[in-house]
Amino acid sequence: MELATESTITSDEKLHVVLFPWLAFGHLIPYLGLAKLIAREGHKVSFLSTPRNIDRLSKTSPTLSPLITLVKLPLPLKIKYLKKAYDQLQQPITQLLHKTRPDWLIYDFAAFWIGPVAAGLGVDGRSKPEDFTVPPKWIPFPSSLAFRLFEIKRIFDELARNISSMYRLGGSIEGCDAVAVRSSYEFEPEWLKLLQEIHHKPILPVGLPPPTANDRGEDDVDETWLTIKEWLDKQREGSVVYVAFGTESELSQTEAGEIALGLEQSGLPFFWVLRGRRHSDSEVTDAELPDGFEERTRGQGVVWRSWVPQVKILSHGSVGGLLIHSGCNSVIEAMQFGKALMLITFLADTALNARVLEAKKIGYVIPRDERDGSFTKEAVKGSLRMVMVEEEGKIYREKVKEVRKVLLDRNMQNKYAVDFLDYLKKHRRRSGHVAGQ
Repeated sequence: MELATESTITSDEKLHVVLFPWLAFGHLIPYLGLAKLIAREGHKVSFLSTPRNIDRLSKTSPTLSPLITLVKLPLPLKIKYLKKAYDQLQQPITQLLHKTRPDWLIYDFAAFWIGPVAAGLGVDGRSKPEDFTVPPKWIPFPSSLAFRLFEIKRIFDELARNISSMYRLGGSIEGCDAVAVRSSYEFEPEWLKLLQEIHHKPILPVGLPPPTANDRGEDDVDETWLTIKEWLDKQREGSVVYVAFGTESELSQTEAGEIALGLEQSGLPFFWVLRGRRHSDSEVTDAELPDGFEERTRGQGVVWRSWVPQVKILSHGSVGGLLIHSGCNSVIEAMQFGKALMLITFLADTALNARVLEAKKIGYVIPRDERDGSFTKEAVKGSLRMVMVEEEGKIYREKVKEVRKVLLDRNMQNKYAVDFLDYLKKHRRRSGHVAGQ
């Protein structure tokens, strides 16, 4: 199935859609992909984010750039927490919406203030952390979807300090007209049907189109990629573990040390994208690794402390698996290339992602202490070897290749895109709100 061209739709059918993602790059990339998808159909898109994020995005093609307007919204200065600064964008966005009068606004979990905030969240009566360590009663089919005790404790701690991500998500869904989900019925039909029953709103799966190197601004062959590729070319097919934990996850000193020693003791070649620890907007320090680690593993792996072209790395034949935080974007990129998944979660949404992947035998979760979330180098080493090379881990290597076929089905992905845009056109009004998850 091919998407329509701009010339095939009349001016009355054309939409103006505003996209407002959360600030992390793992959220920007899928929203940018959605912007391009909408623009390919001949519709106008306004893409809202901060100047720094807009400047980091890849340039759109000459055919799409007239239809995609990148709108820079400066974050207020001297606000310590990113989500609190993000909340200060409410006034400029409200003014922009009144001025432009779009047909649809598609927004992310954090912008709970765009729609009316839910008066009553948590309606299932659960109130203490232990209540959330078992699947809720309203799931009508067998499921392991529940938080581990250390995960839900972190959410309760966040509630005491700030507006939690879960509250933001609930408020965003409560205030919208429809919920767009980056998923498909081929991947998780039972959950999409349950969402419809819970929220009594249209649930619009937009498919699972994998990000491309162009989406991540990786088109150019630069020195960074050539250096990385030279090292990858020397490794055996499917032997390398790619390690990365996203832009929002921060490892403690202890966690970084256990991961490092686990990688070393596994004997597997690795490429670790290690971000510094952020102390403030202007102060970032390199994470400290165990004494002598980088010298001892110089022939085994690479520790890379700056940006990398992730899609290009994952497309390389020597990469066999990923040790990641279970962020949606990285998971889809891994599945796109049929790479095995090993998971260590740090944030609330990634914890539930991991439960779903674990239940489907697509990802293996590193064993941790249920109460405090700690893990050992032995657990890291054993998990890596099991998933990457041992017979017991064969199911994880094979399952992800099955899912890959779904992601690469272009006709199916295009059908989701067409159905989504058909819904927007059929139900257009000034201005509909879609919570994009």
